[in-house]
Amino acid sequence: MIDLRSDTLTRPTAAMRAAMADAAVGDDVYAEDPTIAELESRVAALLGHEAGLFCATGSLANVLGVATHVSAGQEVLCDAGAHIARAEMGAHGALSGVTMRTWVTPDGRVDVGQVGSLLSPDAGPYLVSTACVEIENTHNFGGGTIQPWDDLVAVSSLVRDAGVGLHLDGARLWNAHVATGIPMGDYGALFDTVSVCFSKGMGAPIGSVLVGSAEAMAAARVYRKRLGAGWRQAGLLAAACLHALDHHIDRLADDHAAARAFAAPLIAAGLPVVAPDTNIVVVPTGDRPAAHVVAAAAERGVALSAVGRAWSARSPTST
Repeated sequence: MIDLRSDTLTRPTAAMRAAMADAAVGDDVYAEDPTIAELESRVAALLGHEAGLFCATGSLANVLGVATHVSAGQEVLCDAGAHIARAEMGAHGALSGVTMRTWVTPDGRVDVGQVGSLLSPDAGPYLVSTACVEIENTHNFGGGTIQPWDDLVAVSSLVRDAGVGLHLDGARLWNAHVATGIPMGDYGALFDTVSVCFSKGMGAPIGSVLVGSAEAMAAARVYRKRLGAGWRQAGLLAAACLHALDHHIDRLADDHAAARAFAAPLIAAGLPVVAPDTNIVVVPTGDRPAAHVVAAAAERGVALSAVGRAWSARSPTST
């Protein structure tokens, strides 16, 4: 079976497993795990921030990141197809009391004008005030699209002038960095908080890191513990992420090349497939249910994911 369902299906290499086995560990609830401390420090420095916090998942890192900016009863603005809005099980509302308003784009790329029209940082006593804007790069449900640099700069300036927090869901920021050559630190400098994930194309079995100011990360550490997500000797897992930092970033270019190679014959055959920016290919299926296409592909030894409106605004059904 050729498994093309997701980049989350990667597995640790033998070298990564060896790094995990050799990791120095301690109790991270006491902030005594040296490998976690190294990972947090390195990722924070890479993204140009003061401190980091190691988390089990990207969803948890996003919940914590948004919560550093938004109090209960305030709102975060994001794209309608953003992971925080569509795929985090309503955690921001259920756990943090955060509400959301969204803008809509066909491929997840940020629309500066729409962000400006929604911003309401001081809505008064009767309306909900905006406390944070969230952007996703690359945009998962948009098809792995890269946010245009000039638009990110414009949104960053707009949001900061409004006195509102700016969070980046950078689960696949590594892919944007490899595809564009823009340094991770340049991306990080535009945002107040950034989450990055190691368990997708980077190949680690688990783990994301949230970065921001030292004060914000101290508050996020408390909230992480309150949610029952404190670690003990999780340096074994942090070691896998450190190995990925040292050895797996550049190889993401191979995934991008594979995605282009997969998309090329589909485009040549006349299917309305958009050439991928990075490692995700969205294939509209028209009137045919995506589940039928997935089943037919499985019969031929290829595993695909059936997605739809929750994943891509390009078509009602897609794989």
